[in-house]
Amino acid sequence: MSKAASLPSEITSALPPGYTIRELQKTDKAEVLAVLTVLTTVGDITDAAWDERFEYISKHDDTYTILCIIDDKGKVCATGSLIVERKFIRNCGLVGHIEDIAVAKDQQGKKLGLRMINALDHIAEKAGCYKSILDCSESNRGFYEKCGFKFAGIEMAHYYNK
Repeated sequence: MSKAASLPSEITSALPPGYTIRELQKTDKAEVLAVLTVLTTVGDITDAAWDERFEYISKHDDTYTILCIIDDKGKVCATGSLIVERKFIRNCGLVGHIEDIAVAKDQQGKKLGLRMINALDHIAEKAGCYKSILDCSESNRGFYEKCGFKFAGIEMAHYYNK
């Protein structure tokens, strides 16, 4: 059974009428990349690069989950990712990292981001994670607090020139 298919009805029934949530499909390239542009720079991803990354993620489905919310016309309108990190601390515990939450501009205001967070957080808990974490800008802090997350520190980054 797919991870999205195992979501409880309180998550799936909270979507707008006609909307569904499912795992990323190989054919989603154009729509997913378009949605991700509301979040950050995506770049010019070739079909070959997409296919290679999709295959890698698919083969490591115990680590990666990428979900898509599909609107009533069959179009990807939101996406988000969960990466499960395997640690030595906490008895070789698991931590869920929620990443790349993006909702198409014309779909914002429908609580799709909240539904995506709820779905990914549920999958992390069912995978045995002892917590889920995410990074966000200060301007998005209130949104994530409404999703049940608490301020827990400061994000640091070291970017490389590539």
